[in-house]
Amino acid sequence: MIYGYARVSTDGQTLDAQREALSAAGAEKTFAETASGAKSDRAQLARLMQAAQDGDTVVVTRLDRLARSTRDLLNILGTFAERGVAFRSISDTWADTTTPHGRLMLTVLGGLAEFERELIKSRTSEGRRRAKERGQAFGPKPKLTQFQRQEALQRKAEGEAVREIARSYNVSGSTISRLKAEPE
Repeated sequence: MIYGYARVSTDGQTLDAQREALSAAGAEKTFAETASGAKSDRAQLARLMQAAQDGDTVVVTRLDRLARSTRDLLNILGTFAERGVAFRSISDTWADTTTPHGRLMLTVLGGLAEFERELIKSRTSEGRRRAKERGQAFGPKPKLTQFQRQEALQRKAEGEAVREIARSYNVSGSTISRLKAEPE
């Protein structure tokens, strides 16, 4: 079976031209929706992913109708490939897993995307390491100042209820309970 997938980003846009192109390309059933391509939880795309089975083909008018980023596209196409589903883009003729040339192009793109992910990971790790060397703190900002932490610890040591201390600083009781005396 040949499935079509059509998407527009806003209510002001129409799906008509995409539906016509998909029908002309042989789509027997088209999943269509109005949703941002940046959203990963698109209902009709999820239905298409469930419906497409081994031997089926999914057709889109343009690649950006299916995915917003290369990584997202490759993840979707990887899912299709695992299930034996072919993919074809009408406008992007090189993106056609029904041909050897199309499979080669998508394999090369996948390799480039993986290389890019590794570069990003390497740069991020290096930046994080340098920031730690400079004494940069990571994680969320403390809810209490240093003075408030010391004051809360003193109040706690004097026997005041954790709940009351927390209420006075507008934080949760667990925030106060987790406080520990700072080494001097």
